[in-house]
Amino acid sequence: MSLLVAQNVSVEFSSNAGIVRALDGVSLTVEPGEIVAVVGESGCGKTTFARAVLGLQPLAGGSISLLGRDVAGASPDSASRIGMVWQDPFASLDPRWPVERSAVEPAALQGQSVDAKALFEEVGLSEQHLSRYPHQMSGGQRQRVAIARAIALRPPLIICDEPTAALDLSIRAQILNLLKKIQGDLGCSFLYISHDLTTVRYLADRMAVMYLGKIVECGPTEELFQNPRHPYTSALIESAPTLETLGKIPGAPIGELPNPFEKLVGCHFASRCTRVQEECRRAYPKETVDGELRFACNFPLVPMRLGR
Repeated sequence: MSLLVAQNVSVEFSSNAGIVRALDGVSLTVEPGEIVAVVGESGCGKTTFARAVLGLQPLAGGSISLLGRDVAGASPDSASRIGMVWQDPFASLDPRWPVERSAVEPAALQGQSVDAKALFEEVGLSEQHLSRYPHQMSGGQRQRVAIARAIALRPPLIICDEPTAALDLSIRAQILNLLKKIQGDLGCSFLYISHDLTTVRYLADRMAVMYLGKIVECGPTEELFQNPRHPYTSALIESAPTLETLGKIPGAPIGELPNPFEKLVGCHFASRCTRVQEECRRAYPKETVDGELRFACNFPLVPMRLGR
């Protein structure tokens, strides 16, 4: 049985200008012991999806279940089922509390106790850090506290929302290695939200590419990097910095982003796609399944066969 199952999830936000559909029929699963990354540009709906899985975001349609139980709002036992690591550890830790209190808070809310010293050692912190306040710690140390809080009750699923974005490059590597170690030691699953494809390629088993509230392609991470089928996935990978493109600014994509208040009929990427045809504008493409890969594109890229 899949650990997490999201089926046709939609989320809408109302404003004076109209309704924005932040998620538009998102379906995704996370298996036990798997690291699944959700990637895409800022504003594509990644964090909204994470909030929906946590039960913090009401759904306009679809369903989400964790361990076979429907997610319908935040519940008192949420922390024992889902751990959360937010992007900015300084904002996610109470500045008035010693970090030990923040780390053990999920257990305290459920009337349980944890060994804070052992918990801190698990994430690479010492006993001396227990009595410190967030402002007395570095960004990397604060993020380790946030990770300790997320794993305190040994939840089967941990959500990480851009957990390295606010950190220096050298510290990012340490945090990524810590996440991998935790996943190996605890056997938990990760839902990893990021726009940093370098970290995703290192960490994730499977990658879901999101564009304007829809998952346009999903499959094994390395397969998507080697042979993306959707044009947006290809453009996203090409825009990621590498040693070969160091110091170079990638070219701007063609076309314009559609108006978020307009209901899109065809492919959401049609206005920026170099392979667009008239049928792409008439109806959203049907999903194609090719082995472990699935994508929604009428005119996908032709895969290259390795070794030829």
